[in-house]
Amino acid sequence: MSSENLKLNRQVCFRLYTAARLLIQVYQPWFAQLGITYTQYLVLMVLWEEDALPLNAISRRLYLESNTLTPLIKRMETMKMVTRKKNKDDARQTIVTLTEHGRALQQQATIIPDCMVNVLHEKGMADEEFATMIPTLDHLIEALSEK
Repeated sequence: MSSENLKLNRQVCFRLYTAARLLIQVYQPWFAQLGITYTQYLVLMVLWEEDALPLNAISRRLYLESNTLTPLIKRMETMKMVTRKKNKDDARQTIVTLTEHGRALQQQATIIPDCMVNVLHEKGMADEEFATMIPTLDHLIEALSEK
């Protein structure tokens, strides 16, 4: 195997990692205003689409293991964003539900997607780039998540 394959500029993973890290940094001021983290934002978005979901359904939507998600949900419960209750039909299942505070955060967060698009436009990204990037990344996620 050639050492050429080990050069940083040939690594897709480095680009994806760096882009994700930098993108989350751009989000940070809005998250700070809401008092949340990026991962909490992802959980909230899932629950804003469909409230009162089993923990394992949120885990599947976010491609996160439940042992990663459980402490995050517990912290969100402490912050009064969500509640956790055992499913009355299956005690092994935990149902996560938004609180009033969690629902109120949705109204405050509605500006974030447009603000992000504006920032990326200011940085020279065109709508066409988003249009091609999203399906490509979805394909990559789907391919890598198959078991």
